[in-house]
Amino acid sequence: MAVNKIVLTFVRDNNSMATECLVVRRLCFEKDNPMKTIIKTVCLIGIMAAFAPTNVFAGTKENKKTERSAFDWTPVINAIISVESEGNARAVDKSGKSCGIMQITPILVKECNRILKLRGSSRRYTMDDRFSPDKSKEMFLLYQSFYNPHNNVEQAIRSWNGGMNYSKRATQKYYERVMRRMK
Repeated sequence: MAVNKIVLTFVRDNNSMATECLVVRRLCFEKDNPMKTIIKTVCLIGIMAAFAPTNVFAGTKENKKTERSAFDWTPVINAIISVESEGNARAVDKSGKSCGIMQITPILVKECNRILKLRGSSRRYTMDDRFSPDKSKEMFLLYQSFYNPHNNVEQAIRSWNGGMNYSKRATQKYYERVMRRMK
């Protein structure tokens, strides 16, 4: 009876996983414990669930509804598009490196692919995807979900312009332009 209670507590509360695993481990090493296999299986399932990736396809059609219920990036995305390309999906900057409505660089495409790989996804973006408005927005959402999990709008805008190690001074004019377009 006590074993069942411990296992149920473990499954219900992943936050106390370490404590529960210790108790379950002790029970597994008792000589005449008939529930040894069940306890080991439940412990393994709990550990797997605790470390399972969440939100693998951030920004994809499958997750847009879920993400938007948590935070709606639409005004920020639209303002960035307005500043970057005025909505021109074929826009290319002077250097030829930044393309599409959100002026996505090859470095960002590689970083999005790295994030997808880390999350266990087989999906990958191509350089041509920078010209797709939908895929450009997906890359923005993926990038934000990884580097900006608290949905900080200022961080999103500044990092879009200056990278994750942006300088406030260097990104100030860009930040102000995007904020004006959001209003």
